[in-house]
Amino acid sequence: MLEDKIAVIGLGYVGLPLARLFATKFSVVGFDINQHRVKELMAGKDSTLEVEENLLKSALKESNSEEKGLFCSTNLEDIESCNYYIITVPTPVDKNNRPDLTPLYKSSETVGKVLKKGDIVIYESTVYPGVTEDECVPVLEKVSGLKFNEDFFVGYSPERINPGDKEHTVEKILKVTAGSTPEVGEKVNNLYAEVITAGTHLAPTIKVAEAAKVIENSQRDINIAFVNELAKIFNMMNIDTHDVLEAAGTKWNFLPFKPGLVGGHCIGVDPYYLAQKAQEIGYHPEIILAGRRMNDSMGQYVASEVVKLMLQNDLKVKGAKILVLGITFKENCPDVRNTKVVDVIKNLKDYGVEITIYDPLANPVEVEHEYGLKTSKELPKGNFDAIVLTVAHKEFLDLDFNLLKNPNAVVYDVKGVLGEKCDRKL
Repeated sequence: MLEDKIAVIGLGYVGLPLARLFATKFSVVGFDINQHRVKELMAGKDSTLEVEENLLKSALKESNSEEKGLFCSTNLEDIESCNYYIITVPTPVDKNNRPDLTPLYKSSETVGKVLKKGDIVIYESTVYPGVTEDECVPVLEKVSGLKFNEDFFVGYSPERINPGDKEHTVEKILKVTAGSTPEVGEKVNNLYAEVITAGTHLAPTIKVAEAAKVIENSQRDINIAFVNELAKIFNMMNIDTHDVLEAAGTKWNFLPFKPGLVGGHCIGVDPYYLAQKAQEIGYHPEIILAGRRMNDSMGQYVASEVVKLMLQNDLKVKGAKILVLGITFKENCPDVRNTKVVDVIKNLKDYGVEITIYDPLANPVEVEHEYGLKTSKELPKGNFDAIVLTVAHKEFLDLDFNLLKNPNAVVYDVKGVLGEKCDRKL
């Protein structure tokens, strides 16, 4: 196994678990431009909480040797000796929801500087069909001076990491693979098969693998949009949406989706990639964009429902003190990228309320940098007129809300996890 040496470009929520896993059988160099992140990892700490400390420390090696293990670096020279380069950078959208391929271009330039004859570059980032070969390969060719499918080759194996999920870890999720030639496809597939215990699926082309990934998240987005619309309808009818879903879920083929805020770096973003490509080729995607509009409207909807509930309880809205529980995009995870909780907060502030945000997992410095919001990792003192649970962190489930509320205060449960503790849920 050790004749192959792997570089993983980008050591975030996707790259680090993958690098750690490959390091159990290969010599791996984890490359990231963030010096603080690399220093943290080499000390055996992972602020994303994706890799447990004991697993990370057991995978690390002190030098960039040829022995199996993980060495993290910000130095380009440390990845020169690798023959597989796996790129795991994010693929965000801009303020107009248009795909931003800048991280892919930059990382392709980085790899292009060290690319050698016979090397294989594998992309894991979620993209629309054609990005790997039409957008990334030209960058690799230009920077390296090498010719695609003659001097170097590419593969695609879309990430399926579920941040914060300690049950469905990277090795337990079946991996789709593809290569720029049939032979390279086999090599890429065999590489992942060494460490992915759940198995692999070799797709016939890179475009097929790209399309498969982007529709996974688009499908989830559309299904969540459907139950969000149901929640709006049933709330107007004074019917508990969660009770309805529980009853419908007794049928074996009913899909168990729940209403909520749809953010993060995958479901809230990827449908725009597919929609962009569809529009480029002359097709206007009706269902995909309708689902996005519905899910993007939920922050405003939640805020308006909280205010209605306060008015029904004879609470003065302007100047009211509201506690928001959670700022991350999902439960039990510190990731705040593209969190839609900020939409709830923005819309609540439009009513002139005073917001306090408590999240034991989110990094306050990161939240303030990204959104200009102040958060606390410590539970604030009580006297709140309203409490809005937006994220189902386990730390929130056992809170005594009576110690946090003013008389007549209301509790609104976006996630439907508080049971009788809440006055209303989404």
